[in-house]
Amino acid sequence: MSSTVRIANQFLTVDVSSLGAEMQALTSSDGGSWVWNGDAAFWTGRSPILFPMVGKAPNDILKVDGHSAPMAQHGFARRSEFTLASSSEASCRYELAASEATKAVYPFDFLLAVIHSVEGRALTVAAEVTNRDSRPMPFGLGFHTAFRWPLPGAENKPHTVTLDNGAEPALVRLEGGLISPKKLASPFKSGSLVVDHSMFEQDAMIFPEGAGPGLRYEAEGGPSMHFSFENLPNLALWTKPGAPFLCIEPWHGTAAENGGPDDLEGRPYTKVLAAGETARFSFTAEILA
Repeated sequence: MSSTVRIANQFLTVDVSSLGAEMQALTSSDGGSWVWNGDAAFWTGRSPILFPMVGKAPNDILKVDGHSAPMAQHGFARRSEFTLASSSEASCRYELAASEATKAVYPFDFLLAVIHSVEGRALTVAAEVTNRDSRPMPFGLGFHTAFRWPLPGAENKPHTVTLDNGAEPALVRLEGGLISPKKLASPFKSGSLVVDHSMFEQDAMIFPEGAGPGLRYEAEGGPSMHFSFENLPNLALWTKPGAPFLCIEPWHGTAAENGGPDDLEGRPYTKVLAAGETARFSFTAEILA
């Protein structure tokens, strides 16, 4: 049976489920709700952790290190029961260790830890991947949090995503769930993008390169959130047209390319971790107003 841990400080309260180590709610002290509630009318996810791959594999068959097995989009961590390793008033750590079931589809010995912590008005979600195997371990890791759109108290206001680096990164789209090799003109202008539901009629907007280490998500005149990314070079934005959420998705690794290599090692930005090493990935979301 899944259970939920609550962490909090004077500004924020966060609920995290043992199923997928997935955040269920982010609430500010004024009662504002900042994370999507998982209404099945649109999407049951809220903040899934993507591992050991991001996106889809060709024909939903993951090929890695000569091994092939069926794997659903975004990997198995989001559907796995994690163990609560530690918790305090302002932090909790869930862990998922390799098992016979995981090795049947992803043949490596690993430990995935997901840590949620609050400090001031900021939430940090970190993932630590440890290779417990005796050989290099390729994988993808991503975050997929759905934030409210509109933000609390910002109904009928335009919402903007603004990149800290002011860039205009090239856009790619999905073809049958796989990354199109065709690069499209950036929808960002001097780092700024006013989001509109029509932008998502062709599924997610994916920016494999150049989105930078942080961004601001805000409504005209407030409220506002600032995001900082650690070891997460890829960015996607996604919603279902008409749904009241916007997923801000920093990744290390993408879906397989359409027409490209069909093994995990050949995917763009796949991380390869040496035996015995640990890699950390995180995002921090700070509520500014």
